[in-house]
Parts: sequence; structure tokens; C-alpha cells
Amino acid sequence: MLRFNNPSLSRYPIQGIDVSHHQGDIDWKTVAAQPNIRFAIMKATEGGDHRDSRFAENWQRAGDAGVVRGAYHFFTFCRPGKDQAQNVLATVPRTPGTLPVAVDLEFVGNCDKVPTLEEMATEVNAFFTELKATFPEKPIFYVTQEFYDQYLKGNEARFPEHYLWLRSVFKEPTQERCSRWSIWQFADNGTVNGIQGAVDLNALCPSETGFAHLFPAVASN
Repeated sequence: MLRFNNPSLSRYPIQGIDVSHHQGDIDWKTVAAQPNIRFAIMKATEGGDHRDSRFAENWQRAGDAGVVRGAYHFFTFCRPGKDQAQNVLATVPRTPGTLPVAVDLEFVGNCDKVPTLEEMATEVNAFFTELKATFPEKPIFYVTQEFYDQYLKGNEARFPEHYLWLRSVFKEPTQERCSRWSIWQFADNGTVNGIQGAVDLNALCPSETGFAHLFPAVASN
């Protein structure tokens, strides 16, 4: 498959994948044996009541294989943030040595609503306020450039402090801006041994100002 980005391990030594039920039955032992797969962020929940059908299996088997894990929630603009947080709390285990909870914020899915900045900030803050007692770590925001420009750019103070997971499959974000982005989703059509079909590929920004400085502490647990 054609890929616009193919970052090397020498420049981006910590790389990983994000998965959901779309990847089907994953051979996590095979995945874990590959040098370019250091972590996996897996879909856990969506909205107020949907749970990914593969999450529990992926979470257990990835952990058994020694892959550093993280869970993400697909945020909908048609349910209150507090309700969505309850779905996460009922689904995602509080497991030591895992990545912070991530929230996927983008204009796709089964909700056509386009919220105002005020509405967005209110519901995202309500979501993380509800999670904070169980998941106190600084969260991860997965965003497209469109979403970042419309809601976050210049408005970061209105949202919880967060790491930024930026989707950019056509060009490489500059490493000098690691204080802004921490994880780069560089492809949505990757191939990985142990996974049938395409999978999203990601890299951590190799900078002390980004997310990568936390990874050794997470991986050592």
C-alpha cells in the first residue's frame, strides 16, 4: 500500500499501533516480537453505552504479550460527557503501567452535531472530571488537524491539560513542536505481522518536551 510517511526507528525509536474490532483477531505474541511495535492503544468505548467487542480480549492478550497498552474512548457530541465517562469507568481496568486514557475527538461517527467551542469545552471537561478520581493522569487527545484548528488552537486553557495525539498521514509534523504534539499517527494503512488487514501506525515524539520521556517509566511497570 502507498504510504506518504515512513518514519525510521532511528528518528522515531518508539512506535506503535492503534486498533479496534476492525482488526479482528490479533496475534499479539507475533505483534510484540516486532521491533517497531512498542505500544498499542486500543478502542474501548464509544459514546454513552457502546463497548468495543474486542477490547477486553485485546487488553488481556496484549498485556500477556508484554505490549505497553493504552485505551481510547471515541467521543460523541450527542451524549453528555459525564455519561460517556461512566461508560469508560465500567469498561477500562485501572491497570498499573499503562498509558493515560485517550479520547478520540473528530467529526466522524454517528453524530452529525457540530458543537460550539463552549459546548465542546463543557462536555470534554465534564468527561475528564468524572474520570479523574480513577484515572488522574494527564489524558491524551487524539485529533485531526481540522479539529485542532477549530477547537484547540489558541484555546488550550479551556480544556484539561493533555498530551496531543495528532493525525497527519500526508506530512510529518516538525519535531521542534513536540511541546504541542506527543504522538503522531502517520499512517492508516499500515501492515503489521500478526494483524490481518490495515492498521493505524503511530510514533512518539522523541523529545523530553513530548510524551516520550514518560514511556520508560510506563514500560518498566
